[in-house]
Amino acid sequence: MPRFPAVLFSAAMLALVLAACGGSSSSSSSAAASSSTTASSNSSAAAAAPSGGASTVLTLAANPGGALMFDKKTLTAKAGTVTIQFTNKSPLSHNLTIQQGTNGPVVGATPTFDDATKTLTLKLTAGDYTFYCSVPGHRAAGMVGTLTVT
Repeated sequence: MPRFPAVLFSAAMLALVLAACGGSSSSSSSAAASSSTTASSNSSAAAAAPSGGASTVLTLAANPGGALMFDKKTLTAKAGTVTIQFTNKSPLSHNLTIQQGTNGPVVGATPTFDDATKTLTLKLTAGDYTFYCSVPGHRAAGMVGTLTVT
């Protein structure tokens, strides 16, 4: 009978190792874009969608004084890889969420954060997207804009 505790211990350790190695990743896909998010000090969402295309890097910032607004209302990018470097120096926590159209699926988002810059990278096809802060009340208060991909 001394083998039973050892087998039980081994099974428990294996379950812990598998649980630690496993993880969940949020992914969303559509005909326009697909993304999967990864957590890091500079969180990003990498996408694998249409091959080829341009690569665009954009900057966006939350109002540093605490007003519920971005520093830009419109962004423009070429179809392909679109990287948005979002800076939040506001006293409030914010995030950057990208949605297809004005009420379509979310195609990517940063975590909610403060006093840092997070990078969001997506593969996007031509079309109009909405960028906004998904913290409750922030979008309704005006923290929203349009990303046009050509």
